[in-house]
Amino acid sequence: MATQGTPGLALAVVCAMCLLPVLAMAQLQVGFYQRTCPNAETLVRQAVATAFAKDAGVAAGLIRLHFHDCFVRGCDASVLLSTNPGGGKTERDAIPNNPSLRGFNVIDAAKASLEQSCPRTVSCADILAFAARDSITLTGNVFYPVPAGRRDGSISKEQDALDNLPPPTFTAQQLSDRFKNKTLTAEEMVLLSGAHTVGRSFCASFVNRIWNGNTPIVRPSVDAGLSPSYAALLRSLCPSTTTQTTLITTAMDPGSPNVLDNNYYKLLPRNMGLFFSDNQLRVDGNLNALVNTFAANETLWKERFAAAMVKMGRIEVQTGRCGQVRLKCSVVNPSSSAELGSAVDDEGVVATS
Repeated sequence: MATQGTPGLALAVVCAMCLLPVLAMAQLQVGFYQRTCPNAETLVRQAVATAFAKDAGVAAGLIRLHFHDCFVRGCDASVLLSTNPGGGKTERDAIPNNPSLRGFNVIDAAKASLEQSCPRTVSCADILAFAARDSITLTGNVFYPVPAGRRDGSISKEQDALDNLPPPTFTAQQLSDRFKNKTLTAEEMVLLSGAHTVGRSFCASFVNRIWNGNTPIVRPSVDAGLSPSYAALLRSLCPSTTTQTTLITTAMDPGSPNVLDNNYYKLLPRNMGLFFSDNQLRVDGNLNALVNTFAANETLWKERFAAAMVKMGRIEVQTGRCGQVRLKCSVVNPSSSAELGSAVDDEGVVATS
């Protein structure tokens, strides 16, 4: 005898379908909020511009925030959660993110404006994608359309960040493999690495390149891929006692730290890539050819960088009836159906589940 299927089972099937990469990517579209919240991107842009006027460095933080979101559980705003409903530490607590991630307050400000204008409509994941694009526009005069329709996840685990974010100690092969796992090519890895032309880094990310702590007496050292004069400058900033809690930072691109340009690629042949992983782009022959190409042609790099950002923004997205639209980006919605929330169709129309 046939039995009627339960709503929970039906929704589980729908979510499983939404999470299929090809289907989920197809459901993202430019102008997703045109009917339901036509001023969505404008409100995000205003929040970013207001923060940027006070602190230009926030732009780099927002670009990095989007990257760190997409590489862990996909682009689902899980990096924004300050508490994990299942208990334990969140992605924000993980060493790659704490204390270096910033820009949370900008996302919160944008979300507050959007909730006033279009309640329960625009996801935090889409706000992140818009804010990263707007930061690129402000620092590099590059604009590109952002496909939207992402939904917010309900899980954020510290270990996921440790397992998925590429550390600054990775080799060229490890970098390529990690990006390949996220459906990104080696060229796209080199393109996205160019974002290191803006922002600052904490000393802990490169201290092992300038101090030898493997001996009884800590001594100055110079990594083989680091300019001696640059290493000396970094040592003057970062003490040998540097730890993860040392809050000293330095510009990743000393020449133009708040300008998104191709100077990052020009610094690598001069042994001025700040991280060990930066230098790996130079010592690997295939990757170095790309470095030289982008160093010689900033317009080409910016065009391909924008395309790579759009592709990254499609990683493992939740769409349709999967996930939820959080009311507050730092916490999941307080309801028994928090994992689903309200559904949004392919044209951004909200339907209560």
